[in-house]
Amino acid sequence: MFQKVDPKALDSNFFSLLADRWALLTVADGEGCNPMTVSWGGTGILWNKPVATVYVRPQRYTYGLMEKEGHFSLCFLPEDRRDAMALCGSRSGRDTDKVKECGLTVESGLATPYFAEAELVLVCRKLYAQDFDPAGFADRAVDEASYPGKDYHRMYIGEIEAVLKK
Repeated sequence: MFQKVDPKALDSNFFSLLADRWALLTVADGEGCNPMTVSWGGTGILWNKPVATVYVRPQRYTYGLMEKEGHFSLCFLPEDRRDAMALCGSRSGRDTDKVKECGLTVESGLATPYFAEAELVLVCRKLYAQDFDPAGFADRAVDEASYPGKDYHRMYIGEIEAVLKK
């Protein structure tokens, strides 16, 4: 069972959670939802609100959903669901029902879908979106290494409205 906790009470190491464990960025998709594995992002305080930041490339199916929807969730699955994380990071929701293929259980009742199998869920309301501007890179090597195709990510900042923890 999930319990709601205050975002300020989180004791999770988000560096480790995102870099090592990854998360499913989940957005409503009509009657269902689409999860996309992410390993870039962060949390903090901005505009006096607890926020989460995620990054999505324009060619991803999730990009269109993020543009359309006002909420998203970040679902952190247990290590034994690494196969689901890998599948959701390697297939497109345009032609794959990733939820079905991974055997995930969609939960609702909040502003956006999330998964029963998650150990930690952040439910976020989109506050801000902006494309990375190549002129903003102080270190040109980052631009060259990360964007050889010039397909710059869009940054989404969401207010963390709910934190669910098992």
